[in-house]
Amino acid sequence: MAFTLWNLFEATILWLNAVCILSEDRFLSKFGWGSKNTNVHGFGEAPSAKSQIFNLIHSIRTVARVPLIILNALTIVLEVIL
Repeated sequence: MAFTLWNLFEATILWLNAVCILSEDRFLSKFGWGSKNTNVHGFGEAPSAKSQIFNLIHSIRTVARVPLIILNALTIVLEVIL
């Protein structure tokens, strides 16, 4: 099977879906990445890699929720048609 832009698009949607369904209470808190475990850094202090990854996950969950619903529906319709 050839690697196409459609495959890349589907892989990206699947990855974003996986990030959006991560539960902070059940999964992320086991690794110390829950919202209760975030450390507040002072002015001028560089945030750790762990807090940057948590912020990225939280931002994706916040911003991508509605567009993902639309992209998932579009992908399903196109898969059924084609």
